[in-house]
Amino acid sequence: MIMRRMATTAVLAVVAFTMGAVPAKAVELPCRTAKLIVPWKAGGGTHVIFSIFEKTIQNLDVTPKIKVVTVGGQGGNKGAKEAARAKPDGCTLFAIHQSAITSYLNGRIDFQFDNFETISLLTSTPDIVGASGKVPWNTFEEFKQATLAAPGTVTVGATFGSTSQFYWLILEDLTGMKFKFVPYDGTRERMTALLSGAIQMGGLNVASGRKYIEGGDLKGFAIAAAKRSKHLPDMPTLTELGVDMIYALDRGIVAPKGTPKDVIEYWSGVFKAAAEDADLRKQMDAKGTEVNWVGPAEYREWADKTFADHEKVAIKIGMWKK
Repeated sequence: MIMRRMATTAVLAVVAFTMGAVPAKAVELPCRTAKLIVPWKAGGGTHVIFSIFEKTIQNLDVTPKIKVVTVGGQGGNKGAKEAARAKPDGCTLFAIHQSAITSYLNGRIDFQFDNFETISLLTSTPDIVGASGKVPWNTFEEFKQATLAAPGTVTVGATFGSTSQFYWLILEDLTGMKFKFVPYDGTRERMTALLSGAIQMGGLNVASGRKYIEGGDLKGFAIAAAKRSKHLPDMPTLTELGVDMIYALDRGIVAPKGTPKDVIEYWSGVFKAAAEDADLRKQMDAKGTEVNWVGPAEYREWADKTFADHEKVAIKIGMWKK
C-alpha cells in the first residue's frame, strides 16, 4: 500500500543519520542571524520542534545562527509564500513538511518542494487517530462502525488542503468511512475544538495529545506508525487493526530557489550538528518524534518520491487531476 512505501523513507533517513557529522563550514552571509520561517502559529508542533533546534544551534560554535519567526495564516501558505519570494542569500530559511505537497495537490498554492532548495530532512512524527473525550466510542472499531452507519455526519477538524485533512482522506479511501470536515487554521485551534467537544475527531500526535489521552480528556484510537509508541504502549497501530496505513509528518528545512550550494551545505551541516545533540534528541523523544537527519541530495530524492506517492493517492480520491 502506498502509505507503507512512504514510511520507508524515514528508515532511509535513520541510515543516513548514522554516517557521521559533517562540520558546518563558515560562509559569508549578509546577516548574522538567519530567519527561519515557521508557517504556523506559535505553540503548534512545528513551532515547538524548531524552537528546540533554534536553542540548540545558539549553543553551537557556528555563525550565522537562526531565529524562528512564526508567520501563521492560510493554513501555512502565508509563510510559504513569504519564504518562496525571499532573496536566495541564505538569510531566509523555511520549515516545511508534507503540507506543501497536499496544499499544492489541493490547488491552494502553486508551488511545492520543487520551488525550494532542500537543505535537511530532520524529524518524523506519526499521526494518531484522535477523538474528543466526549465521543461514545472507545475503540477504533466502534468509531469505524458508527461512521459507516452514518456517513458524512462524524465531524473531523482539519486545515483544509493540509496533511491534517489528507490523513483523514486517505483513511476514508482505505476504510469506506465518510467524514464531515470542519476547517481550523492550526493545531491549537483544532485541539481546543476537540477538548471542548465542538468536533468529534481530529489528528493528534504524542507531543500534542499524550497528556490529554492519559488524563481522559481526549481519546486515541490508533497510531499510524510502523510500531506502537513507547509513550502510549496500549495504543494499537492502524496496521494491527487491519488498515494498511503508515503516515507521519516529516519536517525539514529548505531555502529559496537559487540559494548557492555552499550556503546550502553550510546550513545542512549546522542542522546535522544540532540533530546529533544528545539533549535535543532527548527532548524529541519525549515528544514522540524521531530525529532523522538527511542531507540536501537525499532530501531532494525523498521530496520527489513523497510527492509522487501523495499524487497517486490524490488522483485516486479525486483531489488532483494531472
